[in-house]
Amino acid sequence: MFRSLVVPRAAARSAFKQNSLPKVVTPSAIARLSKRSYATEAEEKDLVIIGGGVAGYVAAIKAAQEGLKVTCIEKRGTLGGTCLNVGCIPSKALLNNSHLYHQILHDTKNRGIEVGDVKLNLAQLMKSKDTAVTGLTKGVEFLFKKNNVEYIKGEASFASEHEIQVNLNEGGERTVAGKNIIIATGSEATPFPGLEVDEKRIITSTGALALEKIPESMVVVGGGIIGLEMGSVWSRLGTKVTVVEFLGQIGGPGMDTEVSKAAQKVLKKQGIDFKLSTKVLGGDTSGDKIKLDVEAAKGGKKETLDADVVLVAIGRRPYTAGLGLEKIGLDTDERGRLVIDSEYRTKLPHIRVIGDCTFGPMLAHKAEEEAVAAVEYIKKGYGHVNYGAIPSVMYTHPEVAWVGQNEQEVKASGVKYKIGSFPFSANSRAKTNLDTEGFVKIITDAETDRILGVHIIGPGAGEMIAEGTLAIEYGASSEDIGRTSHAHPTLSEAFKEAAMSCYSSAIHF
Repeated sequence: MFRSLVVPRAAARSAFKQNSLPKVVTPSAIARLSKRSYATEAEEKDLVIIGGGVAGYVAAIKAAQEGLKVTCIEKRGTLGGTCLNVGCIPSKALLNNSHLYHQILHDTKNRGIEVGDVKLNLAQLMKSKDTAVTGLTKGVEFLFKKNNVEYIKGEASFASEHEIQVNLNEGGERTVAGKNIIIATGSEATPFPGLEVDEKRIITSTGALALEKIPESMVVVGGGIIGLEMGSVWSRLGTKVTVVEFLGQIGGPGMDTEVSKAAQKVLKKQGIDFKLSTKVLGGDTSGDKIKLDVEAAKGGKKETLDADVVLVAIGRRPYTAGLGLEKIGLDTDERGRLVIDSEYRTKLPHIRVIGDCTFGPMLAHKAEEEAVAAVEYIKKGYGHVNYGAIPSVMYTHPEVAWVGQNEQEVKASGVKYKIGSFPFSANSRAKTNLDTEGFVKIITDAETDRILGVHIIGPGAGEMIAEGTLAIEYGASSEDIGRTSHAHPTLSEAFKEAAMSCYSSAIHF
C-alpha cells in the first residue's frame, strides 16, 4: 500500500509539542509518524486471502509456513468452503453409509452373514455426516491457530486495489490491507432456468445432503459426477431415481466412453433409470408431484416425468458476488471466471486467483495444488501445477476414476495408441471380496509406450488412480508399471496386469 509522505495534522501537532520538538524534523521521522497513523486504520499484511475454502485455507497455511503474515477472510462462519461443508466430505459420508446399508440389505446372504430386521434412521445418518464435517472444519481452524493465520469471519469486498473492507459476521466493519491478495471464493451450483431452487423440492447438491425424509421419487437433471453420486445415495435408501442427461453419455465429457457405458450398465442394474440425449423444457411445482417436461435433445416426442424431488445438477459456476471487482477493474470471461495469466495473476499483478472461480476443473485437489503454486510464486518467484495429471473420481459403487487423456481424446489427436485392460473379475482380491464389477484400462503411445491415460471402474478405483497419476507425472511407460512388484493379493494387481497387457500380455487373463 502506498503511504502518503504528508504528516497528518494530529501527528504533526504531537510532533511539535514543547519539550518534544526535535532539533530537525527529518524525512525518516516524518515517515515513522505517517506509518504509525496508517497502521491505526489498516495493518498491512503480506497476504490477504478472500475465501476460506480448500484453495484459500491451503494457501493461508502454506504462506504462513513460508513466513508471511497472513489474513484469511471467510463469510460462511466455518472454514473448508463447499468441499468440507456441503460438498466432497458430507457427500462421501452419505455415500459410504448408504452403501453399507444397501449392502446389508442385499449383499450378506452369499457371505454367510444372516441379518434380522434392518432399519434406517435417517436422522442419525445425517448426524453422522454432520459430525464428520464439524470435526474437519474445526481441524482447519486449529491449523490456522497453529500457523498463526489471522481468521476473519465476514464478507469481503474491495475498497481499493490493496484494501479489503470486511462486513463482520458479528457486526461492524473492518479494513484489511495486503501487499498481495489471493481471491479464492469458489463456485456455486448453476441454476436451471424455470426451476426455482427452494432446497426442499427443487434442490441442488446442498439440499440433497439434508433431506429430512426419503422421497419416493427423484429426477436428477444432469448425469455428471455430482448428480450420479447424490442419485446413488437416495437410490440406495429406497428412492426411485431417474437421471435426465442432455449428452449421450453419463459422467460428463471427461469420462472415457467405454467406462461411461460400463458405469451406466452397473447403475442401471442397481435401479437407477437413465434418459440420455434428453433436455428438460420446464417444470410445474404447483401440485403434490413436480411435473417435469422433457424431450429428445435433437427434437422429438415430449414426455412428462413426475417426481417428489428434482435435483438440479447441471454443473457449477464461479462465485464472485459482492467482491466489488468493478471498483478495481478486474476482468471475467463469458462464464464468469476471473481472467489470470500462467502465474495466477490478474491484470493487477499483486492480485492472484485460484480454485473454482478461475479456469480449470472445479476439483478440490486442483485448488490445493494451485494454492501451493500461487504462494510459491509470491514467495519464490516460481511454482508449478501439471494440469495433465489431475485425477477425477466418481464415488458411486463401483467407483470410477481417471487421469490423463481418454480414448476419444487420444483418437482425435491422431496419435497412434495401444490399450491394455484387465477385469476385476480376474483379480484374486476382488473375487474373494465378492466385488468384481469393472476393469482397469490403460492407454499408451504406440511408439514410446508412455502412458497417456488411465481409466478405472471398480472397487477402490479412487485410491488406485494415485498410481496412475504418479505414472503420468513422471512420464512412466506401461512396462515401468508392469515390471514393478505389486503386493498379492491386492486390487492394485489389476493395474499391473493392465499395464502388462499394453506392452506384452497379462498373466491372469
